[in-house]
Amino acid sequence: MNLFSEYKKKIINNLKKLEKKSIIKISDNIESLTIDIPPKNQKGDISCNAALILAKINNCSPLKLADVIKKDLILKFSEFKNIEVAGPGFINIYFNDDFWKSQLTNIIKLNSSYGSNKKKRKKYNIEFVSANPTGPLHVGHCRGAVLGDTLANLLYFNGNKITKEYYVNDYGAQVKNFVYSVYYRILEVTQNYPFPNKPDLYPGDYIIEIAKKILIKKTIKDFSNIEKIYKKLESESLKLSMKLIKKNLKLLGIQHDKFVYESKLIQKKTVSKIVKKLKKNKYIYNGFLEAPKGEKSKNWKTRNQLLFKSTLFGDDIDRPLQKADGTWTYFAGDMAYHSHKISRKFDVLINVLGADHAGYIKRITSASKAISKNKVNLICKVSQLVKLFKNGQPFKMSKRKGNYITLEDLVNEVGKDSARFMMLNRSNDVELDFDFQKVTEKSKENPVFYVQYAYARINSIFRSLNLNLETKIKLSNNKYILNKYEIDILKKISEWPRCVELSSERLEPHRIPFYLYELVTLFHSYWTLGKDNKELRFILENNDINKLRLTLLQALGIVIKSGMAILGVSTPKSM
Repeated sequence: MNLFSEYKKKIINNLKKLEKKSIIKISDNIESLTIDIPPKNQKGDISCNAALILAKINNCSPLKLADVIKKDLILKFSEFKNIEVAGPGFINIYFNDDFWKSQLTNIIKLNSSYGSNKKKRKKYNIEFVSANPTGPLHVGHCRGAVLGDTLANLLYFNGNKITKEYYVNDYGAQVKNFVYSVYYRILEVTQNYPFPNKPDLYPGDYIIEIAKKILIKKTIKDFSNIEKIYKKLESESLKLSMKLIKKNLKLLGIQHDKFVYESKLIQKKTVSKIVKKLKKNKYIYNGFLEAPKGEKSKNWKTRNQLLFKSTLFGDDIDRPLQKADGTWTYFAGDMAYHSHKISRKFDVLINVLGADHAGYIKRITSASKAISKNKVNLICKVSQLVKLFKNGQPFKMSKRKGNYITLEDLVNEVGKDSARFMMLNRSNDVELDFDFQKVTEKSKENPVFYVQYAYARINSIFRSLNLNLETKIKLSNNKYILNKYEIDILKKISEWPRCVELSSERLEPHRIPFYLYELVTLFHSYWTLGKDNKELRFILENNDINKLRLTLLQALGIVIKSGMAILGVSTPKSM
């Protein structure tokens, strides 16, 4: 029940009827007609740009055409109380009181499904986090994790089928360095052997914890020769590291549906198979690459190597698939992984990438196009950096887990709800300033508190009347009408389906916390007005119940709860 899309259809149909009567002409771009909120300097409940887009084909000014359309609309739509034409030609429409009562009743009937649009269902694979399995997650991972999980919630709310996926890069040099780090910690614990001061090793205390757990399990008896026990030690170390990562994600309320391991794709020769397939399609060749930009050509050693023709699909250069030692590059492994995803018949693939992987988008998009023959839509969302502040100064928490601030530290400091809400409080493609003071104070300046407090206040009203927020309220023979402030709140509630639609179409979940904050600001302001004006209180004298007002609160509660559920944030009934 999207008020804006519904009236777009209705008004377009009405314009077509006017064309049949030869009153106006309609151009091919009639679908560009928009029904929106009136511009800030204008009034009305909804605003239509029909006159602006049809003025040229009708050979008259937008204002004159708007007046023609206005006169017809006011006759055809009984729910339109008034229509004003405003410069440069907007048609601003006001609904009557009966319309808003009907709108409110429909919202209550739809309940938790209000705002969802399940007409265009698709099958999505959303890959996010996918951090190397070499230690706990840090704050940078936190933002991408929340973005990916919220996108999944948002698309699921619209009835889509979602697979939340984690790609485990358990193959290559970084894994070997991790395993050796665990091995040296085991020697340190068992033989007082000093941990080597090597830059490639992982120094964090969590490595000691993994080493101790391996010793307790006793699945490996002899640590005198790492070559003999490497495979077993690698397996045990990665299991414990992934267990730690899953524990970190659980702190944020995140659980993936599927974990795909790079090592297993290598074992199944998935890389070789996709290389063979792309060779057959003449997308892979042996050749030479020029020195990368910024690197002196005299320091660059050219060699004949296996290259993917990614430039055919919009990339800047062709990409190497094998290292000098003959092993596959990271990109080759990623090609195999995306081939695996494509083979599972998803309609849309979404990759949530960290800021350091932004330069990787062109090559993996090119690979996906080649593998799927341009049939699969791959969308990459980049999660930019997070800067932590406290009292206006850069803030650094405990670094006991290694040379970075952990996700666990962040959640322990501010809680899951604040961490999730604030990570979404700006668009993912811009850097985020995370202010610890702001997210822990109980005021309007803390948006997550402000939204949760609104929901708690609504529940407190119903509790005081010995009612439940889900109680069915009959509005028949209701003597009350909606006042100006209540209609403003209902108008904002009516924007919820539009917010969901835009957030889903553009994959921009940050729109939801912004919307919720604006919505509850109207509610809190109305609450404050009741302190001075008894007629505006939610509970009148002698516990007289304004059923219409209570129903409005129920609608407000439905939207807050749905929005916060998409964000993965709780809605406490009392605070």
